[in-house]
Amino acid sequence: MCPVTAAGGANADSRSASDQVLTLDPDPQALFAAEITESLQRTPRELPSKYFYDPLGSALFEAICQLPWYRITRSESALLAAHAAAILAPFPGPLDLAELGCGSGTKLVTLLEHASARAARIQLIDLSRAALDMAQAQVAPLAGDVIALAGTYEDGLTRVPAHRNGHPLLMLFLGSNIGNFDHGAAHALLLRIRDSLQPGDALLLGADLTKPDRDLLLAYDDPLQVTAAFNRNVLRRINDELGGTFDLDGFVHRACWNSRERRMEMHLVSTRRQEARVTATGPVLELEPGESIWTESSYKYEPREILEAGAAAGFAHADQWIDERARFALTRFAV
Repeated sequence: MCPVTAAGGANADSRSASDQVLTLDPDPQALFAAEITESLQRTPRELPSKYFYDPLGSALFEAICQLPWYRITRSESALLAAHAAAILAPFPGPLDLAELGCGSGTKLVTLLEHASARAARIQLIDLSRAALDMAQAQVAPLAGDVIALAGTYEDGLTRVPAHRNGHPLLMLFLGSNIGNFDHGAAHALLLRIRDSLQPGDALLLGADLTKPDRDLLLAYDDPLQVTAAFNRNVLRRINDELGGTFDLDGFVHRACWNSRERRMEMHLVSTRRQEARVTATGPVLELEPGESIWTESSYKYEPREILEAGAAAGFAHADQWIDERARFALTRFAV
């Protein structure tokens, strides 16, 4: 049963090279420890989903994207391939691209290759250095230069304007990452994206749509238990990087559909009474049997809701491409 709960830098110079990575937070490990400690002391306990993506977490997510029950990546990639020319049609001249949460960069490659296009400059934003390394290698042949920004979406949105070179910019926010934010936070993020863009720019947003409960549950609790390993890996990361004391065998993965909020939720559920620390000297967390740590939300949309969200954030107009079978939408919002 799904618990009913409330939703919860480097110098910005203009130089660039295909192997350049700018780390936007001066002490990412200290921030990691602080955010993990704070979120685990909330009621209910939480873990920020952005910390899934260390090298192992990134590899596990790439595996999830290949599972037959998780259709987001395949559907989005098919839409990008089928409509690449139309997506880039408003930009007949030199174009810059920036992607928030770029992952391995394969979707950017799909878009550019199927449109027979080359970008003047690509800016990649991701928390995972492993993902940035993969993405740089993938997109480098399709761009004049590539800048990788290791940081949060907000960090990237602060820095992207400093690396513009006078061309229109298409910002990509794909993979239904917008679904990881509750509606208030999603609106705030869309406002931030809109404020970072200029007239003539655009946002390409990928969002998962509502679908039958059974399909959603299989996507987030697959029979091969890859998603379960991905979920539990965040505890392994805390142990390895921060000196945490979480017993991975003491937690099970739970995925559930919160019909009231129209979101999938992932939780790590304690199988027994236990104690754990985030750091060797941090406060002791006492967990009861059945107590849940909420690790991710994935809100699902209807197409009109996506259009309304873009309009509310101040975008001028939108074009939308929908995979009705897999229930996924790409929407290009103009500035």
